[in-house]
Amino acid sequence: MNRVDVREAITQVHHEEWARVIASLTKRFGDLDIAEEAAAEAFAVAVERWPADGVPPNPGAWLTTTANRKAIDRIRRENRRDDKQKEAQMVYGDDPDDPPEPLGAIDDERLRLIFTCCHPALAIQTRVALTLRMVGGLTVAEIARAFLVAETAMGQRITRAKAKIKAAGIPYRVPSAEDLPARLSGVLAVLFLVFNEGYLATGPDTDPVRPDPDRRGDPAHSPDPSPHAGRR
Repeated sequence: MNRVDVREAITQVHHEEWARVIASLTKRFGDLDIAEEAAAEAFAVAVERWPADGVPPNPGAWLTTTANRKAIDRIRRENRRDDKQKEAQMVYGDDPDDPPEPLGAIDDERLRLIFTCCHPALAIQTRVALTLRMVGGLTVAEIARAFLVAETAMGQRITRAKAKIKAAGIPYRVPSAEDLPARLSGVLAVLFLVFNEGYLATGPDTDPVRPDPDRRGDPAHSPDPSPHAGRR
């Protein structure tokens, strides 16, 4: 496989796996910021290594494993986990003594991510921007272009949204069956705006970026899979 083929493979994997990796990391570490940074770093490693090593048989699993290691490395660097038992739980799995996490009406990690990004505690435009970044995998520059704002301003908006989710303890789950109808209308409104904003997010020489209408909630195609493009 030549470099062009590998580049195309990475673009396709970014399309298919970005949201899955983010969702998996968010479920494990409970922090959107850590999840986003670790996923971005994992894709950066793929861009660096896959041209020489080849595309792995299961790219999604490779990226998730690499991203998990990056997340653990960050937590260790920042001394966020002094308790060795908690560190071991992150590496080897959940504590069996912990009560099971309550499940929503539908147990799907990407749906959890969508409902978290679309939580009503966030302003509607913030929900759209966060969903484009976390679920769609668009870069901050692309999202800023869609909103006609400065890239730095959009980066700050997304950062504040992640911080608010963490500070407010917004649960990472699909709402219960009782709460689902009320929350679903808000999510659908965001997805409608995401679909429209996607047409404005790309440059003049690229295809429109938009969610696949047959797989709403999957990552939208990104013309540049380079993850650090979104870390402004």
